[in-house]
Amino acid sequence: QVRLAESGGGSVETGGSLRLSCKITGQIYARYCMGWFRQAPGSEREAVAAMNWLGGTTYYADSMKDRFAISRPNARNTVYLQMNSLKPEDTAMYYCAAERGDCASRSWSRIWVYPYQGQGTQVTVSS
Repeated sequence: QVRLAESGGGSVETGGSLRLSCKITGQIYARYCMGWFRQAPGSEREAVAAMNWLGGTTYYADSMKDRFAISRPNARNTVYLQMNSLKPEDTAMYYCAAERGDCASRSWSRIWVYPYQGQGTQVTVSS
């Protein structure tokens, strides 16, 4: 059983930064595609970023690629999402997700390809 636990959310003002964490526990496989998604009230869940567990290519939604960064430093069981220059429209519940194998450019942004998902961490950006 793969379990994901997000943390690091909170309330910040416009222009502020947050770093979200996603820790994997339980059955650890050799390769994952790790994704971050977010969902605002009344909206569908949208892709934010993804990366291969072993490093290499990263993927970003166009509107976030200049402000957000996904990483897995030190080869630990935690993936991070660094979020800078936050805006009120970034307010959402942020979710971590994982699927076995490497990310694919055509599918990384589709939430239904990820069988493992966390409970989310709330990010609120005030103006």
